[in-house]
Amino acid sequence: MNRNFFEVLYAGTEDPWELETSDYEARKYALTLAALPRHRYRSGFEPGCSVGVLTARLAERCEHLEAWEPIERPRLRCRERVSAAGLTERVTVTGEELDPDAAFPAADLIVLSEVLYYLPEKKLGPTLQRLFAAAQPGADIVAVHWRSRDEGMEMTGDEAHAELRDPRHGLQLLGGWREEEYVIDVFRLPERT
Repeated sequence: MNRNFFEVLYAGTEDPWELETSDYEARKYALTLAALPRHRYRSGFEPGCSVGVLTARLAERCEHLEAWEPIERPRLRCRERVSAAGLTERVTVTGEELDPDAAFPAADLIVLSEVLYYLPEKKLGPTLQRLFAAAQPGADIVAVHWRSRDEGMEMTGDEAHAELRDPRHGLQLLGGWREEEYVIDVFRLPERT
């Protein structure tokens, strides 16, 4: 990702996308949570968690949630939010970055919310392959992305979701939701034999 873009963005404001106050974000989060195929998960993973608005809500559905945010300012705000909600024993917030060389957790839920289109296109496929190889067999993957392109993005949400649908990843599409502004797709990894 273009780290400098995010450092500058968060230096100007704590919540540049108004994740805490936007009606758009509130609706998108509600639909994301509604799209989760299971009510409870043992272990969740949310890379690019930003200020932790979705993180706190996902933690209510997971025994443990690992949230990654490489930029310090939103990461600290995410930790504050998790602590204020009394979720510190169930949520780990680290500064890891979504990258093909990362040590991904063995989660049974992966939530990719507004994150994939910030990866360079040549790194997206290898990153997803490593991520899915580390996940639990039968894990659910929920992907949510804005459909247009904006500053800092390497591709659109539709392009990122096309990569997820590529047969080489072996994901089963469980369902999806499309609106003019964003797309939600729900996948399941195959069980290993």
